[in-house]
Amino acid sequence: MASLDKRAKEYWKENIKYVLILLSIWFLVSYVFGIFLAEPLNAIRIGGAKLGFWFAQQGSIYVFVILIFVYVRLMNKLDKKYEFDEI
Repeated sequence: MASLDKRAKEYWKENIKYVLILLSIWFLVSYVFGIFLAEPLNAIRIGGAKLGFWFAQQGSIYVFVILIFVYVRLMNKLDKKYEFDEI
C-alpha cells in the first residue's frame, strides 16, 4: 500500500506541474499578449486584423482549445507512466 501512496503523490506532483505550465501558457497568450502587449502587437497584422486584437478575440480561444488536447495527451501518458490507466 505504501508503494501506491508514493506513486499517487508523485503522480499528483507531476500533474500539478503540467497544470501550472499549461495555465502559464494560457495566461501569457490571454492576458499578456491580448491585453498588456496589445498595442505593440497591433503593429503586426494577420489576415487584415491587428495581432493584439487577434490574440484577444480568437488566438486565446484557439490556444485554450489546443491546451485542452495537450493536457489530455499528457494525462494519458502520465496515467500509463504511473500505471493508473488500468484502475
